[in-house]
This record gives sequence, structure tokens and C-alpha cells, in this order.
Amino acid sequence: MSISPNRELRVIGQKALLLMLLSACALGVRAELRLADAERLALEADPAVIASQSRALALQQQAIADGQLPDPKLTVGVWNVPLDDFSMKKEGSSQFRSGIKQAFPRGQTLHYRQKHTEWLGRAEQAQVKFTQREIRRDVRQAFLELYYQSQATHVIDDSRQLFEQLVAITRAHYASGRVSQQDVLQAQLELSRLEDRATKISELADVQRASLSRWIGEAAWQPVAADFPLLPQTQSLVTLQASLSQHPAIESASARVEANQQMVKAAREQYKPGVDVGLEYRKRFGDNADGSDRPDMMAAMVTLDLPLFTEKRQDRRLAARQQQTEAAMQTREQKLREIQRLLKSDYARWQRLGEQETLYQQHLLRESSENAEAALHSYQSGINEFNTLMRARITALEVRLQAMRIRVDRAKTQARLLFLQGESQ
Repeated sequence: MSISPNRELRVIGQKALLLMLLSACALGVRAELRLADAERLALEADPAVIASQSRALALQQQAIADGQLPDPKLTVGVWNVPLDDFSMKKEGSSQFRSGIKQAFPRGQTLHYRQKHTEWLGRAEQAQVKFTQREIRRDVRQAFLELYYQSQATHVIDDSRQLFEQLVAITRAHYASGRVSQQDVLQAQLELSRLEDRATKISELADVQRASLSRWIGEAAWQPVAADFPLLPQTQSLVTLQASLSQHPAIESASARVEANQQMVKAAREQYKPGVDVGLEYRKRFGDNADGSDRPDMMAAMVTLDLPLFTEKRQDRRLAARQQQTEAAMQTREQKLREIQRLLKSDYARWQRLGEQETLYQQHLLRESSENAEAALHSYQSGINEFNTLMRARITALEVRLQAMRIRVDRAKTQARLLFLQGESQ
């Protein structure tokens, strides 16, 4: 049996990929985790997305069934059978009957019930999109927080070398009698506090990895790429406000309103009569008095519902459906107001964080670094005290961490805005 070239290429590619993975494992190499990889892994087989998709497909199938007529009913039996000998030929009124009946629900009840289920299916389809957006937002925020902890570890490692140098400098100055023992102890204290901070950051990083593993499994424990995660562009506030009506949460709520309105229409159809139509064949036995065969007979029947007393049934059901529709409309309005509030709040925060990020990048990072260097030179020259040097170094460290904190927080806010904005899948 011949093997197609395409299949050969696939087999070769799979073997090459397997060889690369085995080589990486043998060398102890672990692939870096990037935001795009985390999003892809989270959306590939998330149970919440699969469940929503299954519910949507189920409602599509159910809608077809809801629009069909009830199954016809077959009737088979014997009539007027004498009990003394059970003879079908003895009495002229004895008959064998077989018939079929078909019920036709009131008005266009089936049509509106089918539309009701179809709209529920559309609501579930919108829920699928909502769940996907929600997962992408949550994964982005968890990944960005993990990125911050990873970068904070690098900042602490860089600062550790500087603080170790300060300990060495103070010890040398203490040995020469230039400083007191308190300066040495304070330098060692700040170094120990830095170690404690590094431990806390590692703990927070592990917590974020555990949170991220909810969506991407063991990949959450891979090293995080050093490049800052980039997100799609955020639209203007006016554009975002105009697009909120297309948000999956609103689309789902609107579809449920339509589904309830279809049931209001179906409730109004209950004031119309329903119809049952039947056709029956009647087999007669025995002979007439003149010896001729008795003719077979047939019957056709129409049965009508008579909705004459509607006060406690049709009226109540219609009122109930109308109230359910009103509740669905208010739920939609509540969701729209909530996402409008989130949009205004997050957009304002995103802009303010952008201003802070610019300030840190253009001024504070440079100024704090220059201040720390100047404080070191002054201390070595005997101009400043050790406390001034330590404050400058700690300030420089705090500014670096805060600059990264602001950048990450702004990206997390942008992720929430993208959840409201939507983007191409």
C-alpha cells in the first residue's frame, strides 16, 4: 500500500517535533510562556465554553422539535360484542373499528414555541462569546500579574547586589573608623529586609501560577517571557460606548427578552380553539336479512376546544408571561447599566495610569537613579550620612517596582476594556 506524500511529510514533521521536545527535555530547557500561548491554551478546551456550545446546539435541535405537530393517535377496538358467546357475526351492530386522530394546537402556538426556543438558542450562542471574552480577560489579568512578580524578582536581584555592596562599603568604613557600628547593622538589616521581600514576591508568583493553571494546566509553571505582553489597541470612549449594545452579555439578555415575547404571543393564541381531527374505519360483520353482506362504514370527526372561561386560566397565563417579559427587559437594562459603569470607571483609570506611566518613564526613574548615585558619592566623600544613602537606594528600588506596577496595572485595565470592546477571534 502506497503512502501519500502529504502523509509522509506529516509523519516526518511529527517525528522532528518529538525529537526537538526530547532534546529540550534532555538539556533541561523549558520553553518560555507568552501571553498569546496562555490565551490559546485557555480557549482550546475550556469546559465552560464547551458546555455553552453544547447547550446552544441542544436548543437548536429542541427548536425543531417544538415546531412539530403532536404525534397522531391510532385507535383500534371492537364494539357491541355480545357477552354470551362473543360472536362478532351474531349481532348486526357488532363492529371492528380502526381510526387515526391528529391534534392541531390552538392558533400558531407551535410557531411561537419554536421561535421561543430559537431565541433561547441565540442567547446561549451569545453566552459562548461572553464566556470566551471572560476567559481571555481573566487569563490576561492573571498572566500580567505573574509577569509583574517575575519582573519584580529581577529588580530585587539587581538591588541585592547594590545592597551587598553597601554592606561591604560600610564594613570597610567601619574598619577604618569613618562610620559607627550602627551603619553596618542598618545596612545588613536593609539587606535582610530585601531578602524577605524577595521571598514574599516568590510566594505571590506561585499563587498567580496556581491561578493561571486553572485555564492552562502545567504550562503555568513555565518561565515567563521577559518581553512585556502586548494587547490589542483600545478604541475611544465614544466608540466603546456605541458598541456596548453588541456586547455578548447584552445580546444574550436581548435574546431572552425576545424569547419571552414569543411566549406572550403563544399565550394569546390560547384564546383560540384547538382542533382534533379524526378518521375512522368501521368493519361490520354478519349478513342482512336478505342474505347480502353488510356494508362497511367510516366516520370523520372534528373536536374543538371551547375557551369560554378564560379568567382563571388564559388570562392568568398571559399576565404571567407579560410579567416574565418585563423582568427580562429589566435584567437587560441592569446589565447594560453595569457594563456602562465598568466602561467609564476602567477607561478613566486607564487614562490616569497612562499619565502616571509617562511621569515615571520620563522623570521619576531617571531622577531616582541619579539621586541614588549622587547619595553614594556623597557618602563615600563623607558629606552625607548613611541614612541619606539608604533612603536614596530604597527610593530608587521603590520607584522601579512602582513603575512596573503602574505599567502592569494599566495593561490589566486595558484587558478589562478589551473585554467590553471585543476583538477578532
